Amino acid sequence: MADMTQSTTSNSARNADAGAITRFLRATEIDTRLLGMLGALLIIWIGFHIYTGGLFLTPRNLWNLSVQTTEIAVLASGMVLIIVTRNIDLSIGSMLGFVAMIMGVVQAKYLPQYLGFDSSLTWVITLLCGLAVGTAIGTFQGVIIAFLNVPSFIVTLGGFLAWRGLAWYVTSGQTVAPLDVTFRVMGGGAEGSIGATWSWVLGIVACLLVMLSIVHSRGQRKRFGFPRRPLWAEYLLSALSCVLILGTIWVFNSYYWPVGIAKKYAETHNIPWPETGLDISYGISVPVLIALFVGIIVTFVSTRLRFGRYVFAIGGNPEAAELAGIKTRWVTVKIFALMGLLAAVAAAISTARLNAAANSQGTTYELYTIAAAVIGGTSLAGGTGTVAGAMIGALVMQSLQSGMGLANVDTPIQNVVVGAVLVIAVWLDTVYRSRAK
Repeated sequence: MADMTQSTTSNSARNADAGAITRFLRATEIDTRLLGMLGALLIIWIGFHIYTGGLFLTPRNLWNLSVQTTEIAVLASGMVLIIVTRNIDLSIGSMLGFVAMIMGVVQAKYLPQYLGFDSSLTWVITLLCGLAVGTAIGTFQGVIIAFLNVPSFIVTLGGFLAWRGLAWYVTSGQTVAPLDVTFRVMGGGAEGSIGATWSWVLGIVACLLVMLSIVHSRGQRKRFGFPRRPLWAEYLLSALSCVLILGTIWVFNSYYWPVGIAKKYAETHNIPWPETGLDISYGISVPVLIALFVGIIVTFVSTRLRFGRYVFAIGGNPEAAELAGIKTRWVTVKIFALMGLLAAVAAAISTARLNAAANSQGTTYELYTIAAAVIGGTSLAGGTGTVAGAMIGALVMQSLQSGMGLANVDTPIQNVVVGAVLVIAVWLDTVYRSRAK
């Protein structure tokens, strides 16, 4: 009898706890999958920090981690729309490498003949050429998929081989370097960051926009008679968002320029060098700002515009979407064109960060991008996915790679871990979808 009483009491306690957690999640409307990803990311960070003897969770490593994540994050934001429509793009890594070589050749070999080596238009023309080439490639592949009815797997697999070969053909495999000074700003580094002051300004503006967004959302719900979150949930979400934003800014501002670069900067700008040294904060890097801007734009397109609703409708039921009057073929062409455009953006970041265009750029990026999208909650069955989740998935993938690098894990073992994580992510997605039904 005592055992039965104790068991009943413990079950009641567990049910009460489960009920409290469920009520909390319903009140705040927090996505449980997103919350699970953040929890997994936190576990990864703490685990690597302990294993590496305190090297992982340092301002320097976290700043570098943010920069290293940007290329995959940009690609993953477009891959979400591709996978949502039940397609796939295996060519983005090779496409990135080809566009990178085009941009490298344009600014290092051709433009100096006409504009000189210090022209302010060099980086603009180079970037526009890269974006045009990337969009054209994506459109070309999309037309074959949509109008010739060739499966996207086959078309992009062919692109995976073809664009890598053409990237080598552009310069016969030679690396193109150095690149335009202004163009290199897109790659980060000391000159490719906005500094402490502007980082704080941007952080405060972001906090204000988050709060205004929550207030606007509450007003819209009231206007149309939709259920609203409790006020305490609104305040909690606002506070958590601001703490996360300002905490990130504080970490980035805690990473300072190396002494050599700071001295050179002081000499160039006639700044007296103090005895204690000159602490110049990196702040937020330009590639991180580019990735955030891309994520916001693609999120807006996928959630607020008619085109985004068409994309998810096609992924949910292609036949029904076509019967409803949606021009599914043109939507397919547009998402692959967008993917090509984002591949060009990622190529610009990669080339600027390396200060060179190399034939090996983008190798295995297609695998990391697909893994990031799937880990972020994008279903391979189509119809489900978020850009925010994919970008967090990119951060998870890069955290694993960075942590294993700091822990001196051999490259073959790193590939094994990444492959295992991808399989587990797909399995969890299958389990989640089956329970949702």
